[in-house]
Amino acid sequence: MFFDFDQKPQDSEDKGKSSFNSFEELKRHLGDVFSSAGSKLGFVFPAGNMEGKEAAGDDAREKEFAEFIEKIKSFNMKPREVRDFLDRFVIKQSEAKKVLSVAICDHYNHVRRCLLDEKSSQVEYNKQNVLLLGPTGVGKTYLIKNIAKLIGVPFVKVDATKFSETGYVGGDVDDMIRDLIKAANGNVKLAQYGIVFIDEIDKIAISSNFEGRDISGRGVQINLLKLMEESEVNAYSQTDMISQLRVAMSFAGGGVDQKQSISTKYILFIASGAFDRLVDIVKIRVGNKSIGFSFKLSPNDQDEAYECLQKVSTADFIKYGFEPEFIGRLPVRVACEALNADDLKDILISSEGSILKQYIEDFAGYRIKLSVDDDALTEIAKLAADEKTGARGLLTILEKLLRDSKFELPSTDIKSIRVTKNFVANPAKALSNLMGKGSMAKTTTLSTSKVKKLTKKTKKS
Repeated sequence: MFFDFDQKPQDSEDKGKSSFNSFEELKRHLGDVFSSAGSKLGFVFPAGNMEGKEAAGDDAREKEFAEFIEKIKSFNMKPREVRDFLDRFVIKQSEAKKVLSVAICDHYNHVRRCLLDEKSSQVEYNKQNVLLLGPTGVGKTYLIKNIAKLIGVPFVKVDATKFSETGYVGGDVDDMIRDLIKAANGNVKLAQYGIVFIDEIDKIAISSNFEGRDISGRGVQINLLKLMEESEVNAYSQTDMISQLRVAMSFAGGGVDQKQSISTKYILFIASGAFDRLVDIVKIRVGNKSIGFSFKLSPNDQDEAYECLQKVSTADFIKYGFEPEFIGRLPVRVACEALNADDLKDILISSEGSILKQYIEDFAGYRIKLSVDDDALTEIAKLAADEKTGARGLLTILEKLLRDSKFELPSTDIKSIRVTKNFVANPAKALSNLMGKGSMAKTTTLSTSKVKKLTKKTKKS
């Protein structure tokens, strides 16, 4: 059902008006629209002064934007400073950190110049959008998320596979910009200086043996390249009624007229993908001289794969299935290294975002102290490396090892648990031995009547 919010109010006192002068007028108009459509549906508006709330929201957004602009105008970070910050969270990936640090500083230095001198914004500038290549779980997303946190800009991660060419079933690429606005708490002006991270970009490459129109490949690439350079995007989707109502209410309430479009000129785009098939393409070009003969790398030869990705060229990407114009919008490219067992152990010990710290805090929530021996950390890292999912394998292994302990120990008087090499080898036996030394704490079970009473109280609140 379509509702025309530009329709003139039906009340006699409002005849001849083409806009709403108060929130009450908007409410009456919406009621008329539903009634004329014969619908029993309606809107339930929040109680209170909506006009005042919208105006207050506009004021908050303007203040937030003003503070951000002042921060960017004084931006003076050095690439080494950005790299040192990333070292606290991401293990390895020294080349990726260096490339990203330079690209980030160059980009926001340019934004600063444009804000301080309008003439700078008129000068042709090639945006340094970045392409990260490498296996899953090596820290690609984590790098960008921490960069956005450091700079203080809105950040959004999207999967390239969710989009299709406009007019087909699937997401519109413009939606990623609207997601960035949501990440900026609806502040359109602030969102135009954010970072968009597009994952699984390799999945929209066009297959070389595809015949016919590829709605998830070439069309998406063409639409994306327009965004990555400079274009205007509708800030609010025409199919998003909530957003349309919000704009209507802000306008009707006499609040600040919100921007209806957003420029992507100063939005930095960073894409990533595993690019498995790309290794073979590069290897044939630089290493295999036999015509018509293709061979694959050993799945365990991660170092050789990394070396190949370091040698990738634009021609390789085109052969992989990317449009020349599209890959040209991602001029900064860097390969990420796979993580071995030693790296994963280092993540457990050194990274500020270590999953082990999360587990220690989880047990501490039950007043139980968790400690892990060094040789146990080594074994955990080896098992995680066998998962072939990078740092994500650490969560998989720790969950298997400590799941039963998390369930059982909070109901006992045991106040500490030590994970040893033997514990890793047989967690069930180790837990059984530990439980034998403790005793079950007194627990109370809620009676059926108390459960019902609690349920009723919850529903009322």
